[in-house]
Amino acid sequence: MPEHLKDDALDRAKRRDQYWRRDQWKPLIHVCLQWNDLLLELLTRDLKMRYQRSAIGLGWSLMRPLSQLLVFSLIFRHVLPLDIPHYTTFVFSGVLAWGWLSTAVPAATTSITGSSELVRRPGFPIGILPVVAVITQAVHLLLALPLLFVISFIETGGPTLSVLALPLVFLAQALFMMGLSYLVAVAHVHFRDTQHLVGVILMLGFYLTPVFYSPLKASEPMALIHTWNPMAWILEGYRAIFVEHAWPPVDIYWKTALVSLPMLIAGICLVERGSARLVDEL
Repeated sequence: MPEHLKDDALDRAKRRDQYWRRDQWKPLIHVCLQWNDLLLELLTRDLKMRYQRSAIGLGWSLMRPLSQLLVFSLIFRHVLPLDIPHYTTFVFSGVLAWGWLSTAVPAATTSITGSSELVRRPGFPIGILPVVAVITQAVHLLLALPLLFVISFIETGGPTLSVLALPLVFLAQALFMMGLSYLVAVAHVHFRDTQHLVGVILMLGFYLTPVFYSPLKASEPMALIHTWNPMAWILEGYRAIFVEHAWPPVDIYWKTALVSLPMLIAGICLVERGSARLVDEL
């Protein structure tokens, strides 16, 4: 075997051994806590790169949801009225929640392939990259939440104790998105068409999810589209808090967990057990 090929093979073998011995069997939470400085550094890097030399910086994160709110309010209150009470709060809560999903999942899809220099470093925790993508996009949702509170206050009155359930709904959506993110990130390493497929699925999902219209009732045709749609459950939780000032239904938590946990566990296992293979694919 030529010397340069032999050196390359030895280098890959060493990387496999280091990945297998160091972080393979540590739970995701433990890895994130252990690498909290790295996590913060990657989050800061992503935000700086996104808004570098931008005049209003993070203010751009509000432009997209506000423009969607303007268009939906104009069309579905004046042109094609949907007769949904407190429609501005209703649609803005849906736009923000879906916006987090529609930006985080594509970012997570390319999180591994787009960080090949980091991934090739021995001992680098690959599993942290999809987490960074989800949390980075969560910053935009958190920045827009005060505006949602203001709109809800104007339309429906002051907040009630049900607002205490907001972190639980937030965590339920984060869990669901983490599960999706790990699967698509690993898939994209092996199949580079994944990012385009994800874009098409998210476009269709936007219209199949009750973001700007009311969910279908169980007795209506095609109700299964919403009955078995995790994002429909999550939107129900947000709207219970901001539109109805009620506690979200308890079943949205266990149903979301039932769907999300298997995806998350499978995704973490694929990343951990196949770390060296992922490095070779890059």
